[in-house]
Amino acid sequence: MPRLDTEALRTLCAIADHGGITRAAEHLALTQSAVSHKIKRLESSIGCALLTRQPGAPLMSPDGQRLLGYARRICALHDEALQSLSKRALSGHIRLGMTEDVTSSDLSRILGRFTRRYPDVAVRTHVRQSMVLQRALERGELDISMMQIFAPDLRPTDRLLYRDRVHWVRAKDMKLQLDRPLPFLAYDEDCFFRHWAMEEGNTPAPGLETVLQCASSAGIISAVQSGLGVALLPGRYLTDEMQIIDHLFLPAPELAYVLRIAPQARAAHVLAFADEVGAGEIGTGEIGAKESDAKASQRRAPQLA
Repeated sequence: MPRLDTEALRTLCAIADHGGITRAAEHLALTQSAVSHKIKRLESSIGCALLTRQPGAPLMSPDGQRLLGYARRICALHDEALQSLSKRALSGHIRLGMTEDVTSSDLSRILGRFTRRYPDVAVRTHVRQSMVLQRALERGELDISMMQIFAPDLRPTDRLLYRDRVHWVRAKDMKLQLDRPLPFLAYDEDCFFRHWAMEEGNTPAPGLETVLQCASSAGIISAVQSGLGVALLPGRYLTDEMQIIDHLFLPAPELAYVLRIAPQARAAHVLAFADEVGAGEIGTGEIGAKESDAKASQRRAPQLA
């Protein structure tokens, strides 16, 4: 039976995290040929292709995506074992930013496990909107953040946790008057859904009028269901009381939930936390995204609003 080399698995993770062999080689301080050799040797060992190597195609093959999840967990467990035997315990403070969408039971479980493994690392959590968190990272006010961005804004150094579709929605019994601005429900002034929606050309004339700002997803969902206005919502938040009206608007970009580390935050305890989150499978994952798309298709409005 073939054996999985942990260094090759780390190389695979680096390729996924940094967006390709070239940047992975820079991150690992290796030559591109050395990185390619590690992956080809791993592919030969397990008998399947891990990278697509085709222009315009996804970076990872389906087998590569499948192995990537195992690779993150194997490397995290390997490092945990070494850490448990090490006489030098990790210590320090982590300023963690996150949006409401990722304050889930999954994250609580991962935070609890990290705290048990590294009791000398203190994690202070700040829950804000994604745009606020991005600015805080750039100013050095946060070390690491879990947040939503539009998929086209993904950076090579982002760790992608999962994806979701974004839909325009209304209450099923809400009547739209397309000859006047549509009432729009936004999270707040820093809502990046709102910023995208208000850009010229993203909505039909005569446009949108913000009638509610609420930082809570539960509040936006309730307002949509009550017929107070239209909103942009991830597929995971759609309910049977909503109807998708994507045909009235330009398609919204796909949503990406990412883990982003501040450029200056490269301490061992911060990277250990990033590895813990990356191995923890936060969110709905690929299967959940497909399920939300299937449910969303059942709520699509007819072509006439």
